[in-house]
Amino acid sequence: MPLDFYSECDSPGTIEAITNALRVGGHEVCLVEADPALPHWFLTHPVDLVFNIAEGARGAHRESQVPAILESLQIPFTGSGSLTLALALDKARTKQVLAYEGLPTPAWQLFETLDERLEPRLAFPLIVKPNCEGSAKGILRESVVWEEAALRRQVRRILEYYRQPALVEEFIEGTELTVGILDNDEEARALPILEIDFSGCQTSGEFFYSWRMKEYQGNAALGLAPAFYCPARLDPALTARVQTVALRAHRALGCWDLSRTDIRLHRDGTPFVLEVNPLPGLNPLESNFPLMTTAAGMTYPSLINHLVELALARVPHQPGRLRRTAAPLPLVHGDGRAHRGGPAAWAGRQDAPAQEPSPRLPVAALVEPQVSQLVESRTAP
Repeated sequence: MPLDFYSECDSPGTIEAITNALRVGGHEVCLVEADPALPHWFLTHPVDLVFNIAEGARGAHRESQVPAILESLQIPFTGSGSLTLALALDKARTKQVLAYEGLPTPAWQLFETLDERLEPRLAFPLIVKPNCEGSAKGILRESVVWEEAALRRQVRRILEYYRQPALVEEFIEGTELTVGILDNDEEARALPILEIDFSGCQTSGEFFYSWRMKEYQGNAALGLAPAFYCPARLDPALTARVQTVALRAHRALGCWDLSRTDIRLHRDGTPFVLEVNPLPGLNPLESNFPLMTTAAGMTYPSLINHLVELALARVPHQPGRLRRTAAPLPLVHGDGRAHRGGPAAWAGRQDAPAQEPSPRLPVAALVEPQVSQLVESRTAP
C-alpha cells in the first residue's frame, strides 16, 4: 500500500467545522459512517439535502459514487454531479476537455505501459503523476525528471504502486496559483487568486505541490513552509486573465456550486491549467478554498450555508418537502474515523411525510466501505 494511500481523507476537524457551520445556519445534522448499505439507508431515512464531501472508496471514478446513488434516488446534494466528478478525477480526460475548449494546459502523454515511446513533442523537464488521484498523491520531488531514464523509473513506480496509468506532462516553470470559483445564484464568479510561493523551500528542494509539501505544509524545519498571498501578487490585467481561464475551466467540466482550478503561470504570462477540483477541501484552517473565500469577505459559516442554498435552488418546488426552521433534533454521530471524506453526516426529518419508496439499487451500485459525506435537513415544529 502506498504511503499516501489515505491522503485524501478529511480530518475529524473538518467534519466538526462543517457540522458547526450548518448548525449556525439552523440545520439539523446527524453524523453517520457510510457503508455498503448506503442506498438502503436513504430508502428508509427521508432527507432534504446531502452536503457532499465524499471522496469515494476506490476506483478511477470513486468521487462520483455517492452522487450517482443520490441522483438515482432523486435526492438533492451540494456540489457537482457524478459525471463532472468522474471526469475531473481523470487528469488525462480533463486535459482533453480543456484542450478542446482552447484552454492552455501543459502538453502531456498517458503511459499505460512502461514500454511506450515518449512522444517527441514533449520537452524536458517533465513531471510524472498518477492519472486518477488527488491531494498530490504519488507526486514526489523525484517526479520532476530531466532525462528519459528517470522518466522510466517514475512511470514504473506509478504503474506498480498505484496500479493505474501515469500522466506525463511538461513541467511548467513559473508561479503556482489556485483559483476558487463560487456560484452566486445563477452566475459563477472567481474568488481572489491564491499564490503559493515556494522560494523559501530551498532545504527541501520541492518547489511545487508534492505530496510531502501538502502533507507537512508549514513545517519550516523540513523546508516545507511556502508563503501564501491572497490576493496574488499580479497586476489587474493578469489577474483578470487568470480568473477568466479558471471560470472557463469550471464551465467546461460542468461544475456546480464550487471548484478550485490549479494553475501554473508561465514566465511569459500564460496561465496553464493543471487540473480542476470540483470537490475542494473545506477545512477552515488548512484548505485553500476557505482561505480564498475569507479573502473575499465571506465567513466560514456563510460559505457552508451558501453552498446549501445553491443546492436547494436546484430543487423543483415541492410543497411540504423543504420546511425551514432551526428546531433541533437528536444528533447521531459516526465513529469519527478519518476515512476518505471522514465520517458521514446524515439528517432526516423525524416528522417527514410518507414518500413513495424508491426502486432498490442493484448490488453493483453499492458504495464501497469508508465512503462519507454530510447530509443536512430542515424541519418544522
